[in-house]
Amino acid sequence: MPHVVIWRSHLLAGSETFIRNQADALTTWRPTYLGAVRVVSALSRDTDVLAFRGTGPDRRDLLALKVTGRSARLTRLLRRLRPALVHAHFGGDGWLISRTAADLRIPLVVTVHGRDVTRQPALPGLRGARQRRNLRVAFERAAVVVAVSDFIRDRAIALGADPAKVQVHHIGVPIPALPAATPPVWDVAFVGRFVEKKGVDDLVEALGLLRPRRPRVLFIGTGPLEGPLRARAAQLDLDATFLGAQPPAVVSHHLAQSKLFAAPSRTAADGDSEGLPITILEAASLGLPVVSTYHSGIPEAVVPGETGLLGAEGDRPALAGNIARLLDDDALRQRLGHEARRHVEDRFDLHKQTRRLEKLYDEVAGTPPVGR
Repeated sequence: MPHVVIWRSHLLAGSETFIRNQADALTTWRPTYLGAVRVVSALSRDTDVLAFRGTGPDRRDLLALKVTGRSARLTRLLRRLRPALVHAHFGGDGWLISRTAADLRIPLVVTVHGRDVTRQPALPGLRGARQRRNLRVAFERAAVVVAVSDFIRDRAIALGADPAKVQVHHIGVPIPALPAATPPVWDVAFVGRFVEKKGVDDLVEALGLLRPRRPRVLFIGTGPLEGPLRARAAQLDLDATFLGAQPPAVVSHHLAQSKLFAAPSRTAADGDSEGLPITILEAASLGLPVVSTYHSGIPEAVVPGETGLLGAEGDRPALAGNIARLLDDDALRQRLGHEARRHVEDRFDLHKQTRRLEKLYDEVAGTPPVGR
């Protein structure tokens, strides 16, 4: 069985379940997770391989990697692992490992997800210039650049990726058995980080527009905007519950008890954008209709009027209206939820999508790396 190294420099943030799920679903390739440093989260594993442990020499070598893209320690480690392929997630991480992979003549696949080709290259001054340069180098050295949506593909090409190298591949989600029908606990559910691009403030304000109705709303997640949004929800007298970050099983449990899923994503002021939010697919797989926006790759996952309802980014009255429409119409909500699950089964099933990824691995394996 051929061996692929899954590279994520910070291994592995709790919000990056999609990386773990995708590699765990491989059946014809054997994955090894390799990171520069460990992130303590629910996704951490003792079997993860780490290049740097935090000692003095390790810190110096890690700094050298970040500055030059070279690391003797990483080179020795990757040579020992002897993969047939390296798959790096996010463009910056693709650059970090691209020179080592090229030196060892190991083909490289780089997946770009969102902020790596939206917010980070748009940073001001030297930071942005360095991000753009590193992306161009990573794209040049990669055998294939995988984009998680058509929108992200266009962004990668605009930043210098060869269009012939860029392939859109939707990351799938597990398709669970439908839970037994029970009375819903929540009217509206939101899952995600409390950051600007998630549009959580738009959701809070839209819910305030529904007065005197007070739908039961569940927020799962954390982030820098959590405190102000909690305070604003209390000020608006919303019937809102904030659970903080939760493991995937708890998230699924609560989604299954919800009437609809809200994902009002938008482009942040600094350019940060979504790729294709996995939470939308996870909710749809449980039979929830999705209320969201015409943002990034979301229209590839939500078919307007068939699997959910979409509005313009930042349009709070439209968001409120779409939520109210589904809460008021049980038959519509159930029909859209049924079609949402069928759509995910057809186009976003984790195992089907991972088989397609393995075919891509098969094509790339043995291809000499580009650039040095």
